[in-house]
Amino acid sequence: MRWNGEPSAPRQGAPMLASAPVTSVTPAPAGAAHDVDSAASGPPSRWTRPGSDAVLGLALAAGFVVLGFITTGGFDSVANGGDTWSEIVVLLLGTGACGAVVLFGARGRAWGGITVALFALLVVLTALSITWSVQPDNSWQAAAQSVAYLAAFAGAAALARLVPERWPAIVGAVAVASVALSGYALLVKVFPASLDAGNALGRLQAPFGYWNAVGVMAAFGLAPCLWAGARQHSARVLRALAPAGLALLISVVVLSYSRSAVLVAVLGIGCWFAFVPLRLRAAAVLALGGAGGALIAVWALANHSLSADRVALAARDSAGHTFGIVLLATVVVLGAAGLALSLALDRVRLPAVTRRRVGEVLVVLVALVPLGGIGALAVSSRGLTGEVSHVWGTLTNPVNGVGDTSGRLVQLGNSRPLYWSEGITVGEHALLKGAGAEAYATARTHYSTSPLLVSHAHSYVIQTFADFGLIGLAVSFALLVAWAIAAARPLALRTAWSSLTAARAAEREGLITLAVVVVSFGAQSAIDWTWFFSGVAIPVLVCAGWLAGRGPLAAPVGVAPTRRPVLQRPAAGAAVTALVALVLAGAWGIWQPLRSADALASSVSAAASGSTARAFTDAREAARLDPVSIQPLQILASLYAGAGDLASARAELVDATRRQPENPQSWLWLGQFELQHRHLRRAFDALLHSQQLDVGNRTTASTVIALRSKLGIGQR
Repeated sequence: MRWNGEPSAPRQGAPMLASAPVTSVTPAPAGAAHDVDSAASGPPSRWTRPGSDAVLGLALAAGFVVLGFITTGGFDSVANGGDTWSEIVVLLLGTGACGAVVLFGARGRAWGGITVALFALLVVLTALSITWSVQPDNSWQAAAQSVAYLAAFAGAAALARLVPERWPAIVGAVAVASVALSGYALLVKVFPASLDAGNALGRLQAPFGYWNAVGVMAAFGLAPCLWAGARQHSARVLRALAPAGLALLISVVVLSYSRSAVLVAVLGIGCWFAFVPLRLRAAAVLALGGAGGALIAVWALANHSLSADRVALAARDSAGHTFGIVLLATVVVLGAAGLALSLALDRVRLPAVTRRRVGEVLVVLVALVPLGGIGALAVSSRGLTGEVSHVWGTLTNPVNGVGDTSGRLVQLGNSRPLYWSEGITVGEHALLKGAGAEAYATARTHYSTSPLLVSHAHSYVIQTFADFGLIGLAVSFALLVAWAIAAARPLALRTAWSSLTAARAAEREGLITLAVVVVSFGAQSAIDWTWFFSGVAIPVLVCAGWLAGRGPLAAPVGVAPTRRPVLQRPAAGAAVTALVALVLAGAWGIWQPLRSADALASSVSAAASGSTARAFTDAREAARLDPVSIQPLQILASLYAGAGDLASARAELVDATRRQPENPQSWLWLGQFELQHRHLRRAFDALLHSQQLDVGNRTTASTVIALRSKLGIGQR
C-alpha cells in the first residue's frame, strides 16, 4: 500500500490489530489537543474478527515465545542446538524480508540504510576478532549470534519499508510475548514439581534461566499493554485483558527480584506517559493492573515457601497450588474489571480542556516523584550531600554484594563495580581492538585474583570495550547515533499532535511505544548482560529495526504499484543473488560449531562404549569442523593416551596451546599431562604459563610452588 500525503484504506479483509480504522478520517482541527485521548473519530470498536495484523502479531509473538524457551544467554552446549537453529531461522527470515523489498518494494530513499550498514560493520568486527581472540571458539559463536541479530534488525527495517501499515502487529507481538513468558514464569511457581523441580531459588528465572532476563522481558511488555488498554479504538477484548496483562507483568518484575528490571519498568512507564497522549485512560488501566500486580507480588513475598531459597519441594508445590488459585482469581477479576472499565470509559466524555489539564497534572505528578526523593534525602540524618556520597560509595564498592532474597530490591550493594573494573582492565591491555568477542571471561583471569566465575562484564559498554577496544566503542557509538537519527524521523516529536490525521496520530503512538521498549533495553543493557539472550534481544531488535526503516511518518514507501520481471532488472537480480550467497555463508558459519559439538559428543559416547576407532574419527571431525576450539584436541589426547601413544597425545595438547596460547586452560591440560607422566620440568613450564594467565587459580599456583621447590628453581 502506498500513501500519498493522506492515509488510505487498509487492504480488504485486513483490519488493524488494536488500531483505529483509517478510512474516512480527517485532520484534527487547528488547535485541537490530541493529548486529550481523542486520537480518532467514530464509535468505539466492538467485538471484531481477527484481521491480518492480529494473525501476523500472534505469529510473531509465538516466534518470540519460542525464542525465549529454546535459547540461552550463552551458546549451545553439546546437548542443546536451540541457539544455533534459532539463529539460522532468524537469518533466513530476516534476509527473506530484505529480498522482498528488493523484489516488491517501491522506489524511495533507503531509510535506515546507514544504521544497517553500521550494524553490519559491528558484525564484521565481531567475526574478525576470531583471529586475535584469547578465546576464539567463543568469538566464533558470538559472531554467529551477531549475524542473526543483524538479520532481525535489517529484516524489521525492510518490513517497515514494505508494509508500514502493519506496525500494530509489532506492538501487539511484544505485548503478547511478554505476557505469555511472564505467565509461564509464574506458572512455574504454581507447579514447581512438574515444571522445574531442580530450581531451589525463590527468584523467578524460568524460562530464560536468569532472573534479570525474566524481569526485563516483563518490563518490556508494560508500555505495549498500556497502549493496548488505553486506546479508545482498540478491540474491546484487548482493552478488557490489558489490566490482567499488566498485573502479571508487574508481579513478575517484582518477583524476579531484579533491580534493573524495576528501574527499566519505571523508566519505560515514565517515558510512555511523557510522550504518548493517552494519559487518562492509561492511568486508569495502570491503576487497575498495578493493584492486581501488587496483590500477586505481596501474596508471594509473604509466603516463605514461595519466596525463599532452598525450600523443600513438597512445601513449594503445596504453596504453589494455593498461589495458583490466587493468581487465577486475580486474573479473572481483573478481566471483568477491565471490561467494565472499558465500557465506562466509552460512555464518559469529558470536555477537551478538562482532559488536557488532567493529563498535564499526571505528567507533573510523575515529574515530582524524583523531586520528592531528593527532598527525602535532604531531610535524612546524613543530609543530601551525605546521602549522595553514601549511595555512591555503596554502588561503587566492588566487594559490596547482595544475596538472592527479596530484600535485595531495596539494597544498593552489587557486584557490578568488580565486573566493570575488570572489564576496563582487560580493555586497557588491548586498547585498540580488545581481547576478542566474548573473550572477557578468559581475559579477565590474566589480571583478576577474584575466585568468582564471571562470564560477562554485565554492561554492554564495558563488555564492548573489553572485547573490541576503542574500535568497538567507536562503531557502537556511531551505530547508536545513526539509529537515533533514523528512529526520530517517524516519531516526529516536534510535530504537533493536532496537525496529524487520526491514523497517523495512532501510528505515532504505536511507534513511540516501540521506542520506549528499545530505550528501556538500552538502559538495562548498560548495567546487565541480557544483550546475549536471543529471546530478550531479538524482540527489541525487531522494534529498533522497524523504527529505523520506517522513514518519515507522512511518507511511507510501501509496495511498488507495478513491477517488472526480475530478469529485466539486473540490479535487483544481482542484489537477490548476493543475499542468497550471504545467507548460505552465514548459515554455514552458524552451523559449524554445533556440528563440531555433536561430533565431539559422539566421540565421547563411542569411547565409553569401547568403539575406539569411531571415537578417533569423530574427534578428528570435531577438530576439523571447529578449527579454533581446543576441546576436540583434549579428547584426542585422552584417546591417544588410552591407546598408549603418549607422543601423539602430547602433540595434541601442544597443538591446543598453539590454537589458544592465551587461554590458561590449554596450558593447564598440557601441564597436567606432563606431571602425570613425570616430566616435571616440562610440567613446571606449562603450569607456570597457565598460572600467569590465571592469576587467581590457587590450585595451579600451589602446584607451581611445589614443583619449583622440587626442581630447585628460584623465583624469576
